[in-house]
Amino acid sequence: MAYEFEGKEIESTATGYLVNPEDWSRELAEHIASLDGVTLGPRHWDVIDYLREEFFENNQSTPNTRTIIKAMSDKWGERVEQKTLYDLFPLDPSKQGGRIAGVAESRRKGGY
Repeated sequence: MAYEFEGKEIESTATGYLVNPEDWSRELAEHIASLDGVTLGPRHWDVIDYLREEFFENNQSTPNTRTIIKAMSDKWGERVEQKTLYDLFPLDPSKQGGRIAGVAESRRKGGY
């Protein structure tokens, strides 16, 4: 599988995760999100930035939804519900969010 983006073919896995993390850009993230029918706003970017930071600066950690809820509750200064994250990333905040963020696919079962 591959993404057609800006006249290039960006290689991805069968499930849509980037093969080469260095191919990622904010523009590509917007493109991938649009293919899922998601328009990225500030809160989406907070989650994406968090997922990228955890992956690239914390031993390739791929946080589950519970961990994302805690991190976004701290960042946004409010109690974040699981529904809030699923409203942002309906296919699963950790998996869909991670795919859009350009990090490796999680091998965990379940999202919470």
